[in-house]
Amino acid sequence: MSAFPLASTVRKAAWLAGGVAASGASALAYGCFIERNLFSVREEIVRVLPAGSVPLRVLHLSDIHFVPGQDRKVRWLQGLADLEPDLVVNTGDNLSHLQAVPPVLEALKPVMRFPGVFVPGSNDYYAPVLKNPFTYFTGPSKHKRTPDELPFGSLFGAFREAGWRDLTNTGTVMDLAGLRLNFSGVDDPHLKRDRYQGFRDLDDADSTGGTAVPAPEVKIGVAHAPYQRVLNQFTGGGADIILAGHTHGGQVCIPGYGALVSNCDLPTWQAKGLTSWAHGGRRVPLNVSAGIGTSRFAPVRFACRPEAVLLTLTARDS
Repeated sequence: MSAFPLASTVRKAAWLAGGVAASGASALAYGCFIERNLFSVREEIVRVLPAGSVPLRVLHLSDIHFVPGQDRKVRWLQGLADLEPDLVVNTGDNLSHLQAVPPVLEALKPVMRFPGVFVPGSNDYYAPVLKNPFTYFTGPSKHKRTPDELPFGSLFGAFREAGWRDLTNTGTVMDLAGLRLNFSGVDDPHLKRDRYQGFRDLDDADSTGGTAVPAPEVKIGVAHAPYQRVLNQFTGGGADIILAGHTHGGQVCIPGYGALVSNCDLPTWQAKGLTSWAHGGRRVPLNVSAGIGTSRFAPVRFACRPEAVLLTLTARDS
């Protein structure tokens, strides 16, 4: 038998392997240098307000993971103020570097003039660590060593000074746009720091400063990581809508399929976007942001553009 057919087969295999390697390198380059900077605004309409309510525009920000020098991200974040939201909800992981607080506050300054609420994420408390990315396929990420603590106190202090309400394992009530917004938030479930306190009882005069309830109530659950135990608590507590982040939308997805991981126990098909969560006979809209940034040790996105989310809450009968 001639050796030439074998040689031809080897050459074809080599060409195929080379093509696959080149395609992989191109995809990696695209994800590292292009898609992770293709910032977008996803818009959703959610019919959750009481009958007769005017629309409420909510800007949902999550997982900024700021690193000094990200000037393009700064300009884009500052431009979000042009959306003129009624409310900003920040679901954590603002930082990814010890020196990130001043520039991220400069980036968020224009939107901090609007009413807002926030909860912490793990990368507000601790700097990311270098790890094997394939470990995400074995379950939610864990720290193998004690990470560096980030200056979260100055970050959260600036948020509070701007008037944003801190929902760390607590709730608050805000009168806005003819509505009484009843928030319940938790500390980061990914770090197991969540302690659900429930929604305020607005029939209790002490919970509203001794005044009667002047407007229809809307209950909003807010968490960084959408673990099922927290979603069940919010849903069972009567939430009308739940907002979360953490998943990065899977960060590296398969076109036409979606996320391979959610980095928590949330089903991967719910790793980003507006879906719903069912528990105890109730079904509640759930918005999970794909996030704005990445860990500085994994600066890549593929088939999962970075996003802020503009939710227009409207009346159920509209």
